[in-house]
Amino acid sequence: MKKLRCLIADDEPLMRERMVELMAEHAEDFEVVSVATNGAEALEQFAARPVDVCFLDIKMPVKTGLEVAAEISDRAKIVFCTAYDQFAIAAFERGAVDYLLKPIEQDRLTITLDRLLGDTDTPPEDVNAVLHLIGNQAASGKTPLKWIKALVGQDVKMFPVDDVIFFQSDTKYTRVVTEKEDVLIRTSLRDLLDGLNREIFWQVHRNAIVNVNRIATIKRDGIEKHSLILRGHAERIAVSRHFAHLFKQM
Repeated sequence: MKKLRCLIADDEPLMRERMVELMAEHAEDFEVVSVATNGAEALEQFAARPVDVCFLDIKMPVKTGLEVAAEISDRAKIVFCTAYDQFAIAAFERGAVDYLLKPIEQDRLTITLDRLLGDTDTPPEDVNAVLHLIGNQAASGKTPLKWIKALVGQDVKMFPVDDVIFFQSDTKYTRVVTEKEDVLIRTSLRDLLDGLNREIFWQVHRNAIVNVNRIATIKRDGIEKHSLILRGHAERIAVSRHFAHLFKQM
């Protein structure tokens, strides 16, 4: 059986590298032949070098993954990779074989690749679970977290969540650090993670969530030991072994 040729399109460098790394574990059956940084580039590369499978981020500049899929889904199998589960319905309307939520784990990717090797054109078995989750979020009116509110003395301070460099658990509180603020809030890391954009905010330790856009350097401190140097703050954040795979071979 010949290898399935694959295209990966994602505008986040760390996400692209992570996906290429994960796919390398399946080199016996799959070959990544093209990597694109936006939707328009994905279409250009597909036209120049057609592939069997396209792994598409949904929220990309120039053209979205949904727009790319609308043009090529009759010529290649589509797998969407995104942090935004609210796009699941549109994804399967575009003929997606599967829908992977970021951060993508090897075990979940393996299920997708098995489906591709099985030559199935039907939605994955767990699509109902994804759609159920979306329905619950719609019913509850849940929206992504945009602002952080913190009580400082007698005042309530507010600042955009995108300004946060990292969140860190601190006994009964959660520490929130920006370039100008270092405050404590009562919301737990687990509750924060539910409301954060998973493409931008990664949990790297049981007590830390970092803004990926703020990562300046990934330091190797030993076998499977890493720490992060973040732009705008001198403090180094440790990466636990459980989350080390996010930075492997980068």
